[in-house]
Amino acid sequence: MSVRPTDAVVQQHGFTLPANPSVDLPVGATPVTGKRYALADLIDLAQELNPETRIAWNQARDAALAAGIARSAYLPRLTASVLAGAQSEHGGSAALGQSIDPRNRANGSLAVLSLQWLLFDFGQREALVTMADQHTVIANIQFTQAHQRLIHAVSLAFLRHATARTRMDATTAAQADAKGLLAAAQARLQHGHGTVMDVAQARQQVAQAALAQVAAQGEQEEAYQQLLATIGISPLATLEIADAPARPVSHVDEALLDDVVRSALQRRPDVLAAVAAQQAASAGVRAARADFLPRLFVSASGSRSNGDMDISAVPSVGEQAPTVNLSSHRWSSSLLLGVSVPLYSGGERNARLAQARNRAAMAADSLDRVKLDAVAEIVAAHSRLRTRLQATHAAQALLEASQLAHDAASAAYQRGVGSLTDVLAADRQLLQARISVADADGAARAASVDLALACGNLGTAPGQGD
Repeated sequence: MSVRPTDAVVQQHGFTLPANPSVDLPVGATPVTGKRYALADLIDLAQELNPETRIAWNQARDAALAAGIARSAYLPRLTASVLAGAQSEHGGSAALGQSIDPRNRANGSLAVLSLQWLLFDFGQREALVTMADQHTVIANIQFTQAHQRLIHAVSLAFLRHATARTRMDATTAAQADAKGLLAAAQARLQHGHGTVMDVAQARQQVAQAALAQVAAQGEQEEAYQQLLATIGISPLATLEIADAPARPVSHVDEALLDDVVRSALQRRPDVLAAVAAQQAASAGVRAARADFLPRLFVSASGSRSNGDMDISAVPSVGEQAPTVNLSSHRWSSSLLLGVSVPLYSGGERNARLAQARNRAAMAADSLDRVKLDAVAEIVAAHSRLRTRLQATHAAQALLEASQLAHDAASAAYQRGVGSLTDVLAADRQLLQARISVADADGAARAASVDLALACGNLGTAPGQGD
């Protein structure tokens, strides 16, 4: 039966839920007041707050514990058990007209110490330990990869904010130029050399510059919120962000591309994890093969029985193996050395071996696929960085030419030999050139971060040892 709100409730609240006072603001890190956070500081905050790094750390710990469990197979199993109980016997018989109905009761206790030790298994335990060790390697690699991806995400968000800040500076400078042009147009009008149309066009340029500044301010605030979200800080926090370091991106050397790819394949987390997965799968094949071979083991037990109970053996209890050779009121012990030979398992061992071989083949194919994808990603990032650097140089040349043309047009207009139309066009071109330089520089820096991640070198903040 569906429940519908009454008309009175709908009229009072509409489709807005009533407030729940128990819901509070999210709890996050409190930024240090008065501190300008550089990129390295922001990465430290993100590594402290981001749950992905904690999850990866716990997964690495779990894999290490699993490796310890696998190594424990080399050690003997020692089990102690203490049992107490009562025993009763009831029977009946008849002979020569007389019946006998004996009733016997007994109670007592039994202490048993047993030992089980697998001595030799044709390398199965070694293969299982190798598998566990490789899974530990994979978990540690994934832990490193989680940090690299977080550094990459924070770095890109930081660079986007820096680019937005530079665009904001460019629009501020354009607005100052537009106001200076308006002042020049008004001065020329007062001296009888200008026109009302010139003043109106100059005012229009000021309004356009102000609109561009508002748009740039909005982009900067959006980039700031994205940066806080990437770090894991509440969007209500106030964080003072430092400027991006004025470190030019290094030149890309095409002759070293082969060396870059070869070195990157040796340190990329996904490639190294695929290599470890292949080694673990190969160890799984060895472990499956060992299931067909005999095992040499030793088993020993010692017991002490008290009381009047008459038992000949104790069944297995938990890890306690079955115990035989018991007698009342005395110590007893046994030592057995045996060989276990698997004969028939209904095809289970064959299926497990086929499954292990199939997994090893898949791991080898996955490694080849990861290598191909890694090379493609590295080459693409390398090419993208080269293109971004070329765009940066071109944008810088455009800015220099636009600045020169703007200065010349402004000087000519102030001397009365130039037109306002030329100055307005030069202003717009100069603003576009400044924005192009900001965008090109930010794109080049982002491309260098992408290349560092693709090469597996993004272990710290860019510019600090990567």
